[in-house]
Amino acid sequence: MPKTLRFLPLLATFALAACGVPVPPDRSAYVGEWRAPQMTMQITQDGHVEYERHEGAMSKSLSGPLQGFVGDSFKVGVGPISTTFNVTAPPHVDDGKTVMTVDGVQLQKL
Repeated sequence: MPKTLRFLPLLATFALAACGVPVPPDRSAYVGEWRAPQMTMQITQDGHVEYERHEGAMSKSLSGPLQGFVGDSFKVGVGPISTTFNVTAPPHVDDGKTVMTVDGVQLQKL
């Protein structure tokens, strides 16, 4: 077997693992752009998440596929390399604004 063909199954497996799962219809309220002064998050219907958080001089960012929901929380990453975003208040309307609390930060949907 040629060398290039030996790696084809591995490459196909990695490509499939990198694809996000679409946001299920019962979680469609999560889709959109969310903001707080120290944090932004974009969740797309097709299952891609962009995240950025600033705490003092430190900042964190992540861009990756949605792996799925665990209760109200959700996992983002590729294969075993993932991060769980802890949602303590799922999307809901509060004082006319749609908000949710992720990792202790209340975000407002734009």
